[in-house]
Amino acid sequence: MTDTKSISLKLAKSLHQQLQKQVIADGYGMRGKSKWVKEAIESFLELNYFPSLVDELDDFEELTDILTIRIPSDICEQLSSSLITVRKEYPAIEGVKSKIIRSSILQRMVDETPPAEIYVTA
Repeated sequence: MTDTKSISLKLAKSLHQQLQKQVIADGYGMRGKSKWVKEAIESFLELNYFPSLVDELDDFEELTDILTIRIPSDICEQLSSSLITVRKEYPAIEGVKSKIIRSSILQRMVDETPPAEIYVTA
């Protein structure tokens, strides 16, 4: 059994709702949120330009919902080292670990959303 750690972070209400819908739509079920987010973090950290994506999230809507996930210890270690990478490029950013996770969630949602749904205007 893999050693896991619990992480809590704040999300915007709309992002939290979208996350719940996406997890279910992707077939992870109601209890698969942590696995979905873990996979999102892994693929996000593989991007060479992930620090710039984290920086772009600096101005986010009000963070009102709490998300608690359990992720493997090795992913926690990757998050810690990626935190250093982001801080080297953007030393003024606060709450880097949470921003990396939020960026991971958003990036996976964007990657999985059909283009027609992204560009629909009212």
